[in-house]
Amino acid sequence: MYQVLYRKWRPKKFEDVVGQPQVTTTLKNELKSGRINHAYLFTGSRGTGKTTCSKILAKAVNCLDLRDGDPCGECEICRGIDDGSILDIVEMDAASNRGIDDIREVIDEAQFRPTRSKYRVYIIDEVHMLTEQAFNALLKTLEEPPEHVIFILATTEVHKLPATILSRCQRFDFNRIAPEYISARLKYVAENENAEITDDAAMLIAAIADGAMRDALSLMDRCIGTSNKIDTEVVRNAAGLARKDYLFELAAACINKNTAKALSLISKLHNESKDMTRLCDELIDHFRSLMLIKSTKNAQQLLIMSADEFDEAQTQSDYLSLAEIVYIMDVLQNTYNRMGKGNSNRTELEMALVKLSASELEGTNEALVARVSALEKAIKSGAVQVAVEPVKPETKAEPEVKPEKAERIPEPIEEPPAPPQMTEIPKAEPEHTPETKPEEPVTPTPVNLEDIYNNAVPFRQWPEVVENIKKYSRGIAAAFGDTNAYESGNYLLIDAQTEIPFRLMREGSQRENIRKAIQEITGKVYKLGPYKKPEKKTEKTDPLQKLIEDAKASGIKVTEE
Repeated sequence: MYQVLYRKWRPKKFEDVVGQPQVTTTLKNELKSGRINHAYLFTGSRGTGKTTCSKILAKAVNCLDLRDGDPCGECEICRGIDDGSILDIVEMDAASNRGIDDIREVIDEAQFRPTRSKYRVYIIDEVHMLTEQAFNALLKTLEEPPEHVIFILATTEVHKLPATILSRCQRFDFNRIAPEYISARLKYVAENENAEITDDAAMLIAAIADGAMRDALSLMDRCIGTSNKIDTEVVRNAAGLARKDYLFELAAACINKNTAKALSLISKLHNESKDMTRLCDELIDHFRSLMLIKSTKNAQQLLIMSADEFDEAQTQSDYLSLAEIVYIMDVLQNTYNRMGKGNSNRTELEMALVKLSASELEGTNEALVARVSALEKAIKSGAVQVAVEPVKPETKAEPEVKPEKAERIPEPIEEPPAPPQMTEIPKAEPEHTPETKPEEPVTPTPVNLEDIYNNAVPFRQWPEVVENIKKYSRGIAAAFGDTNAYESGNYLLIDAQTEIPFRLMREGSQRENIRKAIQEITGKVYKLGPYKKPEKKTEKTDPLQKLIEDAKASGIKVTEE
């Protein structure tokens, strides 16, 4: 009978396990030193080697000729475990045996000594599926099992395990396997299976597998069923993926606002039986690649792309701003979340592409930011000319200001300390009218901070400003997410619960970005500072005087002596 590749090429010793040195090295050292624990917990995403390491560990603790921490695979115990003749290794699927009766049966069996091997090993897969009563029944035995029993628990959702179970096990976390490790393993397997696989095809399978070696071997198994010479086209057909050129064409249709082209491509892919949900996910990943290219210096090291594909992606990213890319990803992500819940998946994807290729249909803040960003880019490049009408000077004469009555103009609060420590706004040099004599200094009138705080009113456009700050820095926008703002004349006062927003305002470059974001929304240039709630003044009254006034109000005659 044919044996699938992921079972046929399952590692037989720790040395063959790919991409989990933090687990295999520790287990080998413990086996060599004889420090064997009574309970292990293996956790990680699917296909990363949890069950494989459980089987190797069960064999290693019973091996008669342990070799550098690995089972020999040749002694009678190793051979017996491989062919199933030794029944002291028990594998249990907690997804189908999750009740208290199943666990009680395990506990009863654990009291008997193994027949041929040194340890009786229980491998409980998907242990998070056990019921609460089953966990409670397992606790005591898991904490103090018989000396001949070892428990190995495996799960993909460790957060569902009770803390009492976690504290009784030695935990090992399995990472997602890196694409280069998966690619190297696929080439090794293909060579031994008399198949040929290209480097690009191996990396594409690794990307689709998303860190799971089992998924990668299963996909290559399907590819070998199609052809012994595996290239990217074979992989895409076996996985039901759209070719990269379709993704670039769909992205180009969104960039060029070509709705008809986008819809015709969707129709063509649908007729070719491409899965619309998977296609939407691929589009999100494609624009993620553009986002990384736009925002990082070494994007090619982070992306699984050929050199030609990377050059084409880099060209597409040049036509988009970061705000536009994030907006496109947001629309596609919302579409992906709605798929399968209402309209057909094809209709959902078509609606998304119509939005992206005709962005005037979308009225969200993200869409408006993206459109404004595109307009600014067009203006800077000269593609759009803006006519500015000259401002006619007013003929009304300005009133003269005498030197002795020159008003104090407050300076911006550029370096704001914490609100309680702030006493006054820094002084500035007074302004002079042409009639003011420079040799006669004018003493400026200091501005009362209390008046500024008392006259402050809520600034209603502040949420829109915070959203606009994302264009300059999403980190700054996040820092101002839970803040409020108040307007007092030409001051904009920030009310924050933490010191982080004030630290950002003290930095020149960050403060300038915040000012720009405010000016783009309001058209005004504000001076920034912290907000302090005005204190309510309470008048002190004499208790005796209050008593006299109350008595008079009640009609009692009071003589003042």
